[in-house]
Amino acid sequence: MARDRGGPPIRFQLLVYPVIDAACDAASYVENAEGYFLEAEAMRWFWQQYLGPDGNGSDPLATPLRADLAGLPPALVVTAEFDPLRDEGEAYGAALAAAGVDASTTRYDGMIHGFWSMPMFFPEADQATREIAAALNATLSTPA
Repeated sequence: MARDRGGPPIRFQLLVYPVIDAACDAASYVENAEGYFLEAEAMRWFWQQYLGPDGNGSDPLATPLRADLAGLPPALVVTAEFDPLRDEGEAYGAALAAAGVDASTTRYDGMIHGFWSMPMFFPEADQATREIAAALNATLSTPA
């Protein structure tokens, strides 16, 4: 929306296990439906709350996978292996790259949704923090 409405200028997209598709039908929703912290049924409930009773999940403002992604800022997409959101995040990273956006995606194998906020339980959170900091530094340390 910022691109299409003339601002504010956004220099980088950092998406950590992003919520990108209201359809909730990616394979990772089946593979990781229960038992991995965030559950598929909870995500469906969250979408119902977000969209409301008459909401349109196919609207690109709600579901960025359905948007024109050309001309968006560079992105880093971080996903977790055991997360219902994994496939939609990775699909977004691939769609950005296909649209000519400088985008990279990293899947943290063995991790669940929320691992990044739990470094006391998951040492991989520190690795993700280093990756995120490096990506932000590389983008934001140069003049716009």
